[in-house]
Parts: sequence; structure tokens; C-alpha cells
Amino acid sequence: MKNDLLWNQVAILTEAGEMRRLSGAFARFVASLGSGSPALMVACLVLSELEGRGHSCLLLDDLAGGPHALLGWTADQWNELAAAAGTLPRNAKGWGEQLTAAEQVWHLGDFDFDQPLVLDGGRLYLRRYWRDETLVAETIRTRAAQVREVDVVKVRAEVGPLFASGRGDQAPDWQKLACTIALRGSVSIITGGPGTGKTYTVARLIALLFATSGDARHLRIALAAPTGKAAARLKQSIDKALGDLADKVGDALPLKELAARMGAARTLHSLLGARPDTRSFAHNKGNPLDVDVLIVDEASMVHLEMMASLLAALPSHATLVLLGDKDQLASVEAGAVLGDLCHDAQAGGYTQATLDYALAASGEAIPPDYTGNGGPLAQQTVMLRHSRRFGGPIGQLALAVNAGDVERSHEVLRGGDSAVEWIEHAHQQHVVQLALDGYTPYLSAVADGGGSGDEAWVRGVLHRFEAFRILCAVREGEWGVEGLNDAIEQKLESAGLIRRRGEWYVGRPVMVTRNDYGTGVFNGDIGLTLNDPARPGSLRVYFLEGDKVRSVLATRLRNVETAYAMTVHKSQGSEFRHTVMALPRDGKMIARELVYTGITRASEKFTLVSPASAVLGEAILRRTLRASGLRELIARP
Repeated sequence: MKNDLLWNQVAILTEAGEMRRLSGAFARFVASLGSGSPALMVACLVLSELEGRGHSCLLLDDLAGGPHALLGWTADQWNELAAAAGTLPRNAKGWGEQLTAAEQVWHLGDFDFDQPLVLDGGRLYLRRYWRDETLVAETIRTRAAQVREVDVVKVRAEVGPLFASGRGDQAPDWQKLACTIALRGSVSIITGGPGTGKTYTVARLIALLFATSGDARHLRIALAAPTGKAAARLKQSIDKALGDLADKVGDALPLKELAARMGAARTLHSLLGARPDTRSFAHNKGNPLDVDVLIVDEASMVHLEMMASLLAALPSHATLVLLGDKDQLASVEAGAVLGDLCHDAQAGGYTQATLDYALAASGEAIPPDYTGNGGPLAQQTVMLRHSRRFGGPIGQLALAVNAGDVERSHEVLRGGDSAVEWIEHAHQQHVVQLALDGYTPYLSAVADGGGSGDEAWVRGVLHRFEAFRILCAVREGEWGVEGLNDAIEQKLESAGLIRRRGEWYVGRPVMVTRNDYGTGVFNGDIGLTLNDPARPGSLRVYFLEGDKVRSVLATRLRNVETAYAMTVHKSQGSEFRHTVMALPRDGKMIARELVYTGITRASEKFTLVSPASAVLGEAILRRTLRASGLRELIARP
């Protein structure tokens, strides 16, 4: 009877859109494997829902205290579910005892019967997430403890010419410190906000690696990122920086030749050799990557499963360098790996041994404020602290949002500077009008012609399109991706800028929503639909990869969506001169990290559009907290 009441309440929550059907199915499956107590079923339901929201585990303390806030439910919704389950444990200890007794749960330390659930201390996992989190923690902990011998005299001599002198009062040079610290580690993290020079730094790290290597011509350095867009931007930035450095260092180091040998930056899926329609990769522990140094940009987007796969495929001798902004949105899938790994980067926590090495190798003294007793990983983590791009109102707004300062955020938005604008009490038409103004330049260029067969013309059209973008916090509704894309298409057609003839038409921007290895396009890639010069009446979709253009027949792309508007999540790794961010009326699931990420996509102008002013303040005060055991596992002796 009690279970009937529970499943009835599950059905009510599912029909109301508060719970995935998958969660109910998962709980029923676990129940079928043994004696499914109501408490176990409730734990399964909550665990599945949290996994869908990016959490890697369920903390028993959260379960005992009421997980409704994490789930986006009201307290009444949780209480009604709990009441339908009957008597539930009152505290974390009680939950632990009941879960330990369940035959579907493996309690760490007991005999393992390959149960689907794992209880590790006060954390309940789906087994695969426990496996991934444990692998990441153990591998990172092992790598962080490996401190290599470095010829500090040679490093000091080589690193100096790579960096500009005369920094004034901006001491120390954190970029130089990041390079020298990365040299002695098997894993290193370089984090920082927009404009702090992460790619500038890593270009100099590459040059330093070449300069200090005993055999630079055979040093295998690979570049990768989670998306094709981010990978292309990384390679383009690195090539430019190394080209500038080559002119600076002269013949002492053949940087251009060495850089050419690195090849293109690749998506992580491509690097690992993703196998279509499976979760496995060609490269793994038994078939490791053929690299000496792997540099991964936009690491905040790397989810737990991907990081586990990457670490498993990395040779033991290789160095892993992670670049990213720890304050950006975490990955869409489970985990907040970069945020967990460098959670305390702001504080530094450098030991005396690290201080001594840094001074000897770089000539830079780390200020006393950043000393401490951080663990091995903290000694290999550097936060870049001086932004060169964000000194104006966009940067001020980003800093205020990141600090949770609602008053200051409002002050900047209402300050009257043309670089930031806030349209309050807005209607959808405000966004549509901005879209008309922002997309007219590229659509006019398309209409003017120039020939789709001319790569330079195509490149110019793509650059015009990439100058402007509308970002959404949600997918559905009039303020979401679906509603805005439809409204924008109607407006552009009424203005005579596009002519829709079914799904595909000239000028249509599309985003790839699923990796397609046959066509070589990947989830998150954005292209423009133009006439096919070789096939009159046919259409091709053109993609910009750095300075190169490639295209695919439109009829070969099966998993795409119109992309005048896109989610903030999908915009990571991209930058637009003018970024418009649309907030919905109900912002209960919007948090600070999403707003910050949207702001930091803008390089010259940022426009915020919101139907209700209060939504912004509520979002700034709300932080995304993902349940994870990664930090604790890394800290284990």
C-alpha cells in the first residue's frame, strides 16, 4: 500500500514536469533487483534527478535535510513525496544504515557483488559515476604528487626572454609563474577569467617546453578542447602567439617549425577516438595516447566521464595542462571537475618549497598572502589575476556578478556606458528587434552575393555572423531558444532578409546537436547555410575553423537546430563583439555562474534583456553547487 502511494506521488511529480520519467523507471528497476524499501526508492529517485542536474552523487546530509532546493522543488512537493513513502530516516546516519542494509547497494568495505549503487561514506552514487570519480581522484592525486627535477638555472635563462618586461606594479607575473610551475608537474592547472591571458601563457609554456627539452623536435605536444569551436580558437590563438614569439626569439628556437609539427587542435572526442553510438574510445589504458604533453582548453566544460576517459588514456610519463575559468558554468553532464580541482585557487596555499622553486626558476616572488599548506595539487595550480580585456564596464559587471554583489551589478548596468545596456521590463519584441539589427550585416552580405565558391567571401560572411549572438538561459518558452528562434525567423522573413522554403534556406544558421563522425562535425559546431556553387539549387553548411572554412551538404546534416539564439551553455568557448542575454520571467533555476558566463562572451558590448528586474538579482545570489566527492577523494592520504 505504501509503495502504491509512493508511485502515485511519483506520477504526479512526473506529469507536473518536476521529475523525469527516467527517474521513476530507474527506481522501479532497482526495486526489481531485491527487496525495494520505500527509503531506497526515494533515494533512487532523488539520485537520478540530481544526476540529471549535473550532480555526481547524493549527499546523505542533503537527503536527510530535504533535497527540494537542489531539485528545484517546493518544500511541499518534497514533503508530499516523503509522506507517501512512509517513515523515512531522520538523519544521515539513519539513511546510511538503511542503504547499507539494501542488497542493491555496495557499501565500501563490504564484499562487492557489482550492485548498481555505491555508498562511499556519506555519498550515494550510481556505480559508473563512483568509478569515474574515483579514477579521476586517484589519477590526479598520483600525478600531483610527482614533482620532477627541473634545471632552474636553464629555465630562468629561457623564460625571461619570453615575457615582456616593465610590468609596473602588477607583480608578480603570474603568467611567468604558471609556466615555470607547470614544468615540474605531471598535471598542472592554469585558471583565470576572460582577458587574463590563458592562451598567451600556454603559448609561452609551449615555447619553454621546446627550449628546455633535450630533444625538442621529437617532443609530442597535443592541443584539445571540448568543442570544435573552442579547439579552433585555441589553435588560432596559439599559432599567432608562437608566431609573434618566433620573431622575438629569432633563430635560437625554430618555433614556427615546431608549432607546425603540433598539428591542429582537436576535440576531446576526436583526440580519444570516439566510437559511434558507444561510450567507449579507441584510446584507453591499454592503448594510450601518443603524446608527451596534452593541453586542454575550456576545461570547465569537461564532464566527469570525459575526464576519467582522458586520464585513463594519458601515458604515465605525459604532462596534462588544464586551462579554464573555474567560475564559468560547469559541464552540461555530471560533474564540476575543474571547479573541484582548483576550488581554492584564489587562496594559493603555496608551501615554502613551491615559493623557493618559483623564485629560483622564474625570478618572481609569490606574495605572502598566497602562502599556506595546500595539498600537492595546489602547488601545481596557478590563478591568473590581471585581466587585460575586462577593465571596462563589461569586466566590472562580470566581477560584480561573480562576487555576488547585486547592488554593484545594477549600478554598472544602469551606469549609462554604451558598452553595457539593460532593457528592463522587456517584451520578446525587444530581443527580436536586437536580432534584426545584429544579423542584418551578415544577411545583407549573403544577399549581395560574392559567390559561395569564394572562400574569402564565405569567411567574411561567417565573421560577420560571429560578431553578434543572442544567448538564452532556458530552452523552452517565449524567452527560450525555441521561442526566440521562431520569432526571429518570422521577423527576418518579414523584413525580406531571409526566404524560408521549408527547413533549409539560404542564410540559416545551424548548431550541430550530436557528434557526426561521418561528416566530421561535432556537438556545438555552428555553421551558416549558403548556396552550393557546384550544385545549383543545393545548399551547403559552412563552418569556420580558425581561418579555414569547410562545408557539408545540408542534406547530410541530420542533427541540427536553428541558431539565431542559443543557450549560454552552448556558447562556452565562443566570443562575440555584441552579446545579448535574455533572461526568462521565472529564474528559479538560473544561477550566478550562468549570468557570469553570458557576460564574459561579450568582447565589446553586452545587452541584458529581462521581463522582470528581480530575476537578475535572484540569479546573482544563487550559486550552482554540485554534489561531488572529488575534492575529498583527492585529499585522502
